[in-house]
Amino acid sequence: MKIKLTHPLIAIVTQFFVVALALLWAGSWAQTVSGQENIIRGNAIAMHGEPRYPEGFAHFDYVNPQAPVGGRIRQGARGTFDSFNPWIDKGSPVSPGSIETLMVQSQDEAFTKYCLLCERVEYPEDRSWIIFYLRNDARWHDGQPVTPDDVVWSFNTLMEKGLPSYRFYYADVVSVEAIGKHAVQFRFKNAGNRELPLIVGDLPILPKHYWEQEGNDITKTTLTPPLGSGPYKIDSFDAGRYYNLKRVEDYWGRSLAVNQGINNFETMRVDFFRDRIPIRLALKAGEIDYYLENTAKSWATEFDIPPVESGWLVRETVEHSAPQGMQAFVMNLRRDKFSDIRIREAISLAFDFNWTNQKIFYNQYTRSESFFSNSELASSDIPQGVELEILESYRAQLPDEVFSEAFAVSKTDGSGWSRENLLKALSLIDETDWSIENGKLVDSQKKPLSIEFLLYSSSFERLVLPYVANLKRLGIDMKVRVVDTGQYINRLRSFDFDMVVGGWGQSETPGNEQREYWSCAAADRPGSRNTAGICHPVIDELVDKIIVARTREDLISVTQALDRVLLWQHFVVPNWHLPADRILWWDKFERPDVPLRNGVNIARWWVDDVKAARLQAARENGEITSGNSRDGDSTALDNAPSGWKLWLLIVILAAGGLVIRRSVKPSRPASPGNTASENKGEG
Repeated sequence: MKIKLTHPLIAIVTQFFVVALALLWAGSWAQTVSGQENIIRGNAIAMHGEPRYPEGFAHFDYVNPQAPVGGRIRQGARGTFDSFNPWIDKGSPVSPGSIETLMVQSQDEAFTKYCLLCERVEYPEDRSWIIFYLRNDARWHDGQPVTPDDVVWSFNTLMEKGLPSYRFYYADVVSVEAIGKHAVQFRFKNAGNRELPLIVGDLPILPKHYWEQEGNDITKTTLTPPLGSGPYKIDSFDAGRYYNLKRVEDYWGRSLAVNQGINNFETMRVDFFRDRIPIRLALKAGEIDYYLENTAKSWATEFDIPPVESGWLVRETVEHSAPQGMQAFVMNLRRDKFSDIRIREAISLAFDFNWTNQKIFYNQYTRSESFFSNSELASSDIPQGVELEILESYRAQLPDEVFSEAFAVSKTDGSGWSRENLLKALSLIDETDWSIENGKLVDSQKKPLSIEFLLYSSSFERLVLPYVANLKRLGIDMKVRVVDTGQYINRLRSFDFDMVVGGWGQSETPGNEQREYWSCAAADRPGSRNTAGICHPVIDELVDKIIVARTREDLISVTQALDRVLLWQHFVVPNWHLPADRILWWDKFERPDVPLRNGVNIARWWVDDVKAARLQAARENGEITSGNSRDGDSTALDNAPSGWKLWLLIVILAAGGLVIRRSVKPSRPASPGNTASENKGEG
């Protein structure tokens, strides 16, 4: 007897085998990923939570995807350049503007990366590895494809021969391996380093075939613009004077969602100047188009000029919520003179910020009291909750003040005579082996405390010299030395200084970069960003805890603990910050109305042809410097009567004057010394 295939028994048996095979395949697949139960796939990865933008999104919300392309923007930069190789610790380099990364960060999320050179990513829930699948159409400017071998070569080369920062940033990467023609896998030393999969996406991807050609040496400076893959490349330059970037017409990534509404200028030119004074003059003369001002005095006093008054040159303060980190006068703890924490605190107490803010900064700044200023990561009051629990395990290794006092910077009345602070500083000095003899602070060997403050900008002298005067009252001899940019960079790299103006920028999600800022390993490595040379076992352990923090709440608590420990080491004299960008730009640009949490980003700006033409016509007609209001603005001069209307107005005013004169009694003359101006004051 024949059984038809449609018999219910056959169907049941068939379904059983299908399910069994599926289960077997699933078990086999699970083994191939080392037992990981949850493999995450997508085109983005967030530090915490989920990415804001879904698969297949068209563009970021903060750009104008219909922004016109064309025109140019000219900017000024201070200093000089002698190389297009920014990946090594040599020369004074600038970026060639054409190097891309595997992923890019969105500007409206705390820390989320989206695919650029990659098409998608794959990683386990514990983030112990990540695979990047490269786009098939990603191309270098010479037409060759971007390959996994390029990624592997870039990582290995930069770790071995590149800037010291790469070795700290990617210290927990165990291996990088090409997988087939289009994928590359990074494996990590430990699971739970949530940031590491994101920051390997920041790795600059360099063309292996280009750098292996004869004559191209990644370890040397070069003025031959290297091969890249990005939307711009060097079009022309004069070493030390300017360089010009031009859009790549056949750029492979033009249609990507992450590139919509950005890179809208046809050309971008950067001119170099010795200091900011000629940059400001170039701006006022219309030789540059955009300028970010960072000097309070100049912002307050130097731009009350006709182009600003008439609106041709826009002067704008753009507030933002970006963490401000710490700018400070940094002491080099590698010098024995700074080994005593009480001496360091005394040196810090001598700085009168309130006087500086009033007399020099026009009260524009806020004193920094945290290495994570302007963010929820900053410590405050005395430690509590989870932060206190973290610090308790290190109590024996930390000063008592960490637990009992809220850190606070010194304050004064702004009069210029910080008597109480100086007395406190002298009291701290009395507790040490140092003493004041004949007006000089000397150690037990009678060697005076002398400090060289190294600068590369003369504009900072006016800020440091009043500080020098206060230190002199403590018997401390400080000399200010201004050197050229090249010498300054070399001395900074080799830690050949006593004190400098330094800084540590911070993001909303601190992580692996903190090792380069604060670790003992970084303190001994020339060229690292541990400028102060700080080395403390508790700090090293707190940095490790930050790196493996699993939740936002844990990250905040550990970062606040680190901040508090750093502050109580007194190795910096905290400076100031301003949670805003002060910008000036000639009115030929447009930008989206959506503000950015991190401030100004001109990559999303574009040239408005109508405004640009109107600005050019105004320049040719001499309207820019005349002080007259712009076309379309109503002014008293524009609306003044003329002809018979003017004569009629004169007659009416004359008749009215006669009537008023007859109806008002003569008043008594003002007494000497009792004029209106004196009653109101001279202001």
